Amino acid sequence: MTFPLARLGLVALATMLMPLPALAADTLNSGDTAWIIAATALVLFMTLPGLALFYAGLVRSQAVLSVIMQCVGIACLATILWLVVGYSLAFGDSVGGWIGNLDKAFFAGVTPDVLSGSIPEIVFAVFQMTFAIITPALIVGAYVERIKFSSVLIFSGAWLLLVYAPVCHWVWGGGWLSELGVMDFAGGIVVHATAGVSALVIAMMLGERRGFPDQVRPPHNPGMTATGAAMLWVGWYGFNGGSQLAADGGAGMAIAATHIAAATAGMVWMIIEWVKFGKPSLVGAVTGVIAGLATVTPASGFVGPMGGLILGVAAAVVCFYAVQLIKHKMKIDDSLDVFAVHGVGGILGSLMVSALALAAFGGGGLAEGQTVVGQLGVQALGVGVTLVWSAVLTVVILKITGLLTGGLRVDEDQEIEGLDLASHGERGYDLGR
Repeated sequence: MTFPLARLGLVALATMLMPLPALAADTLNSGDTAWIIAATALVLFMTLPGLALFYAGLVRSQAVLSVIMQCVGIACLATILWLVVGYSLAFGDSVGGWIGNLDKAFFAGVTPDVLSGSIPEIVFAVFQMTFAIITPALIVGAYVERIKFSSVLIFSGAWLLLVYAPVCHWVWGGGWLSELGVMDFAGGIVVHATAGVSALVIAMMLGERRGFPDQVRPPHNPGMTATGAAMLWVGWYGFNGGSQLAADGGAGMAIAATHIAAATAGMVWMIIEWVKFGKPSLVGAVTGVIAGLATVTPASGFVGPMGGLILGVAAAVVCFYAVQLIKHKMKIDDSLDVFAVHGVGGILGSLMVSALALAAFGGGGLAEGQTVVGQLGVQALGVGVTLVWSAVLTVVILKITGLLTGGLRVDEDQEIEGLDLASHGERGYDLGR
């Protein structure tokens, strides 16, 4: 009996003396990491080329390259700003619940072996970078065909740091809205509400396009718009599914709800146009798809397939009539309907999640002790404060931008010529060659 016991003792001693493999290796999940890397690529794909082509097809042929250039410029600028200070402001240690500190500036301490949950923090930081890229790029749709490129860059950079980063911290970075229990899975408040209301403000301050509303040319290339919308639809799998930050059933359910909402909204929008105008349009159908995607975004990780279906119907109906109200009744030239589709959709989904998260609709349920009415109050507070913050800061940023650039708009001759040549010296199409 002594030999086995002695051997057992030696084995135990050897085990204790062995260098432990990094405990981080036990918590790092390679499957989660691989999925978030893929999701990061999908979200960048939403902006470049998805959003760029979606918007480019909706403008005049003389402005197609300018829209793509604006998206490219914002992507480059937002990347640098996110590295330098944006990530730290959004996800650094909280200062009073309102903003992050600067400890993570230039990704300080964000090394490959530092984890954020089950993935390396550097993967999380770059994933969030793609959100910081697409959010100001959404606003492009409000000011196409008539804004200086210098104004785009100055406004977008300042907006990213002064509007997006603080709201991101409030909701996702451990800020005060997070502590209240606000539900925003992938950006109904952080992305769509901020960009939507800012787009409405800039459309009003910048003024309408020449000939608006009666003589504005129709989209020059609906096929290009549909192609961009298809890329957005695919990329949204990473946008919403990736926000689970894990390769698990929750990510799968978020993707399912996302796809169902998009398809439902596209179909319902087609039906509305068919009944109202006699023909369903391609641009209308894909606009409905985007409305469904924006509306399901805040709820996607909390609802089930039935929730996705309901959100899709609501998105098409509410956003369709929001377009009619803002552009045709109020005569505000939010040129590509950023507020009516993204803003209204994001707000709608942020409020409806309060009920659709219930198990009765196939959702995962509310926080323990929380009621639908109580959660709705939290959601409304989050939406309301975000709208006010975004609108006020947008006005301030635009005023300063106008002073720095000698006015936000190009002159009338440049607008007539088209921004492709006037701002960038290039043509989108040269059929004479």
